Amino acid sequence: MDVEKKINQLREELQQHNYNYYVLDKPEISDYDFDIKLKELQELEEKHPEFADENSPTQRVGGAVTKSFATVVHEFRMYSLSNSYSKEELEDWEKRVKKLVDGKVEYVCELKYDGASISLTYENGQLVRAVTRGDGIQGDDVTNNVKTIRSVPLKLKGDFPEKFHIRGEIVLPYEGFAKMNAERVEAGEEPYANPRNTASGSLKLQDSAEVAKRPLDCLLYNITGENINIKSQFESLQKAREWGFKVPDESELKTSTSAVMDYVNYWDVHRHDLPYETDGVVVKVNSFHQQDELGYTAKSPRWAMAYKFKAEQESTKLNKITYQVGRTGAITPVANLEPVQLAGTVVKRASLHNADQIEKLDIREGDTVFVEKGGEIIPKIVGVDFTKRDPDSKLTKYAQTCPECDTELIRNEGEAAHYCPNYNGCPPQINGRIQHYISRKAMDIEGLGGETVNLLVSEKLIANYADLYTLKKEDVLPLERMADKSAENLINGIEKSKEIPFERVLFALGIRYVGETVAKKLAKHYKNIDALEAASEEDLIAIDEIGERIAWSVADFFASEENRRIVERLKNYGLQMQISAEKLANQTNILEGNTFVISGVFEKVSRNELKKMIEDNGGKVSGSISSKTNYLLAGENMGPSKLAKAEKLGTNLISEDQFLKMLK
Repeated sequence: MDVEKKINQLREELQQHNYNYYVLDKPEISDYDFDIKLKELQELEEKHPEFADENSPTQRVGGAVTKSFATVVHEFRMYSLSNSYSKEELEDWEKRVKKLVDGKVEYVCELKYDGASISLTYENGQLVRAVTRGDGIQGDDVTNNVKTIRSVPLKLKGDFPEKFHIRGEIVLPYEGFAKMNAERVEAGEEPYANPRNTASGSLKLQDSAEVAKRPLDCLLYNITGENINIKSQFESLQKAREWGFKVPDESELKTSTSAVMDYVNYWDVHRHDLPYETDGVVVKVNSFHQQDELGYTAKSPRWAMAYKFKAEQESTKLNKITYQVGRTGAITPVANLEPVQLAGTVVKRASLHNADQIEKLDIREGDTVFVEKGGEIIPKIVGVDFTKRDPDSKLTKYAQTCPECDTELIRNEGEAAHYCPNYNGCPPQINGRIQHYISRKAMDIEGLGGETVNLLVSEKLIANYADLYTLKKEDVLPLERMADKSAENLINGIEKSKEIPFERVLFALGIRYVGETVAKKLAKHYKNIDALEAASEEDLIAIDEIGERIAWSVADFFASEENRRIVERLKNYGLQMQISAEKLANQTNILEGNTFVISGVFEKVSRNELKKMIEDNGGKVSGSISSKTNYLLAGENMGPSKLAKAEKLGTNLISEDQFLKMLK
């Protein structure tokens, strides 16, 4: 047999044995025989590098070293899920779903595994990229590390699409985690806190050979891409199994939320029998067509809901209440606790939210309190054990002055939080604003992190984000742990941020209540910073979906002479302070004042493209028909109830072709 044929034969055999062992859990040969075959393949590949294949089974052992992980923009955004904690919340979600789609609705129930989210990209049946969730818009390329995970197929089998993405969770099974910790303790090292954080941290290890030593697993649950020819979520899970992915068998198809609750109640008890950490159930509308109809909010899909199992709760002593200052000046009270083990981690601090919450629960220093860790990452205090209260305890008096700059705090009418009004002189606000400015979703300045910002501020090299653009390499080189290359990367990263588009610059400014979505809306409406700066509160309120609170905050930001001066400096340093000519060329106002509802399947343009075209031309897209709807854009298989409602309200019904003619 010639060498190439032998190499290919061994690769196929090993891939099949790997699949049998790690995905099906049905090994057909011993570990020893597997290792002998793997060694034979390694030797042949070393002697014949002309037959190298980056997806060979020999690559599973790792060896590639990644010094810094490249940032990759997700082709399809990775949304987070909305959470529910009761049957009533789930039923409310079902009502919203049935209001927006026609026909019978089926639900897929899947266990919610607690690990590190990952997106795998396959082209022509081969793994080409693995990217962490990151902020949902972009993540880190961790391909070398993910290739070492045995349950991730490097090559697929069957009738897979030419290109697609599959999302899932990298997890660390309890058994493997316990073994790892036993070895660490024996070696005199600190044990890891919990499987989830250990799995997440493993993906960012520089040496993939170290990752290969960890018993990580990968459970897949979501296929996305263009032209994948799959009609439902349940079908997609079956297809993924056929192609070689490890897809949990616990998923079930249900026809009502009462059946969903039976599934939830069963797994709330039996989840402890599983080999992995789970913290709830994900419920998805099964039909992909109905998923398209439902669409997304700014943060989450409308067609999915996470039902979280009851949070873990412990009691401990509250030693002291301290106060933190955020970048907007908002004051957050923090409970400093006697350390307590909760949901796999040691908890020493918990959020107290605001003065109202402290008063409502009558929380006092010295109390024994109940601490809970549910859907939130930060633990919270949910009550006080009054049977253990010291009779001499004193009522909590909320802070009157800023803990950082001693300025008297204010509380606006109708708001829960207290604020420090010393916007340009309070250190945590200065630091926080700059850290927000450089963050991933904002200016994404490579080479600049939170610690470096703190150093730059404390060394008085910068006092606001505009000062970043005056920095020189020789300014930053003397900083602690700043090497020549790091200093160069930092200065280059700052320079590159001048290419960031206007809507992200606007978000980066850190105006209160102006998140990503609002920033896009304002950028699109005003086109440039000068027009926005000149806008009055009344002008801003007149914009669709801009409320009084946002309008006041934007007007208040630009009323400050200091803020206007900083914005002017940013403009002079060459930042993008207007929508690019290229983007403007694709935008008009010809649909302004018109609201569209999109329903059905379209031939020439996808639903997402239609939505973008409407918004780019000044129109608005709504999920449901009302008296404010001007047009129902109807495709094939449109639901009869939408049609009936449109006819009843006298809404204009237009086809895909008619819509495209409107734009011409």
